[in-house]
Amino acid sequence: MTDFPTANVNVVDHPLVAHKITLLRDAATKPAEFRSLCEEVTLLIAYEALRDLPTATRRVTTPVAETDAEELAGLAPAVVGILRAGLVMVDAILTLLPQARVGHLGMYRDPQTHEPVPYYDKLPSDIAEREVILVDPMLATGGSAVAALDHLAAEGATNVRLLSIVGCPEGVEAVQGAHPNASITVAAMDERLNEHAYIVPGLGDAGDRIYGTL
Repeated sequence: MTDFPTANVNVVDHPLVAHKITLLRDAATKPAEFRSLCEEVTLLIAYEALRDLPTATRRVTTPVAETDAEELAGLAPAVVGILRAGLVMVDAILTLLPQARVGHLGMYRDPQTHEPVPYYDKLPSDIAEREVILVDPMLATGGSAVAALDHLAAEGATNVRLLSIVGCPEGVEAVQGAHPNASITVAAMDERLNEHAYIVPGLGDAGDRIYGTL
């Protein structure tokens, strides 16, 4: 594994996460189970990635007494999924933050150049005023993540967290080189990219495995 900057990068180290990543890696795991596992891993890493969301105190009355309690403050975050594989992560985060706004960025990877090709863009109109959770299962070359972060920055977003299930040093380096202030949370940091720009050992093409289009 090559060295990479560790600032703003969090690899979630937890037995439940490790167990579910092993099941995701297994080529025998069927699409329905793969989708469920992606959602479960997203929930687990989101707890860690979102631990510093701003809160405020308000007075509430329980069945027993009055007390000061914490609740989320300010505008709800925006969850932005990179299509198509990011959709499964968006759905998972909405179970935690049902009040969140949702955006979509459509990109596919050119099979020859491995560069992202944009084809769709729909973001909340007030994206610049919200914290943004950008989700994509694989942080491989980093091309799609950087392109998405570039677009979000152009729309005025200044506080963006990137959540991926599996990353690699090359992807982290690309993101940090272009957007050093963006935080990155992954469930697993793998060894490298192969000559086809797939993560090794990885789990294959996440979109194909999620939707059964192998």
